[in-house]
Amino acid sequence: MEIWQLSATEVARLLRTGAVSSVEATRSVLARIADVNPAANAVVEVREDEALDAARKADARLRHGPATGPLHGVPVTFKVNTNVEGLPTTEGVAAYKDHIATETDPQASSWLDAGAILVGRTNCPPFATRWTTESDLYGATVNPWDPAVTPGGSSGGAAVAVALGMGALAHGSDIGGSIRYPATCCGVVGLRPTPGRVPAWAGSPSHDPPMAVQAFVEQGPLARTVADLRLGLRAMEAYDPRDPRAVAYASRIPVSAERGRVAVVTDPGGPGLRGSSTAESVEATRTAAGWLADAGYQVDEVELPLFGEAAELWWKLALTEFAIGMVGEVERVGDPGFRRFFDLMFAVYWDAFGEVDLAEFVAGWARRGMLRRQFSVFADRYPLVLTPVSGEAPFPMGSDAESVERTAELMGRQWPLMSVPVLGFPALGLPVESGGGAPLGVQVIGRPFEEDAVFAAAEVIEARAGIATPIDPSPIGKSHDVAALG
Repeated sequence: MEIWQLSATEVARLLRTGAVSSVEATRSVLARIADVNPAANAVVEVREDEALDAARKADARLRHGPATGPLHGVPVTFKVNTNVEGLPTTEGVAAYKDHIATETDPQASSWLDAGAILVGRTNCPPFATRWTTESDLYGATVNPWDPAVTPGGSSGGAAVAVALGMGALAHGSDIGGSIRYPATCCGVVGLRPTPGRVPAWAGSPSHDPPMAVQAFVEQGPLARTVADLRLGLRAMEAYDPRDPRAVAYASRIPVSAERGRVAVVTDPGGPGLRGSSTAESVEATRTAAGWLADAGYQVDEVELPLFGEAAELWWKLALTEFAIGMVGEVERVGDPGFRRFFDLMFAVYWDAFGEVDLAEFVAGWARRGMLRRQFSVFADRYPLVLTPVSGEAPFPMGSDAESVERTAELMGRQWPLMSVPVLGFPALGLPVESGGGAPLGVQVIGRPFEEDAVFAAAEVIEARAGIATPIDPSPIGKSHDVAALG
């Protein structure tokens, strides 16, 4: 087996024991990038010389002392919307290609401080805002299971890189599903942590981020296994004073020895932006629920309309603010494909909400507090909630910019993704089954700072679904051997 095929946990163990060197691990991943990235277009910036130099230093340190951290010598990737000192933070926008970062964001510096080796940076759509990953600057990232459908976004490059073995761990960011959705579209796993668990920053360190960005964006890991998510989170949650929201040295809440209660929510009931789910998405969720029941969890399917209200509220709050501060910038520097998606999304917004005045906007933020309270009370009875990760399977490329009607349908289908940032709980996306193409996924939601309980439930699903990555890119839109899924 090649080193690039191994999990991050396995690579870290081999490095600590001296069975392999960081240079060997890094060369293996770089060779894999050279081999498969031309077909996938996931890694848009390869840092070969810098990575090998860092790997040599990592090996030298191990010869003379202890590892710097849990990721010592392990190759990883960062998303291009995260600041890394000396590198351009493009956010997928051609006009930003000369925006050179003057410092490294906390979510990246934590992995580097833990010893990780940055081998490259991964693709994202313009402004890191879309459920697919394509731009005029970098081109389209290809779903390795089926090039005809989306790899997800906005961390699509990160998910594809992990799925293809171009690094066992990838950094991603999530404002409305941008970690969880691409992970499941590509057959890997992704965690949106509890707000405050991972010190982070989104945007320029010298400008005030929009309120929706401050409230909704979280940074987290993508990987091929739940065990690697544990490793990635442990390294990423190191305290950093540059994030005033961060909970200093947050402790993990231990998992009870007894299996807990799981509420299954398959469809919030609509209408419109309050969401709906297809039959196949519901079926995949119920399959995962059955596996949890087999493992001893008490599983109940319930109706929980507050998910739909929370999803609708995300659209109202975030897009109202984006209408103030982002529309002009998109018109100025957005590429044509993104502008069409953006215009259609706002056409749906105007139809759903009309002119949102200040009083209504403030009332929306107040309503968020009550929804969080209601869900917190519910979670006291059901510490885990299982939902689809999306209300439909990965959609054909271009569907999100097809028409107002289709964009509106997709916005409603993404209720599981959009509701979580409003509610402020941790959530993990992972694949369940494939109908002959890109996998269908589910989402495990837990109580704040109870990521270990989320991991435990996800590992039950992972054990039954199987781990089907790394894979090779599909050249003809046909699925690979997916017998392990489903």
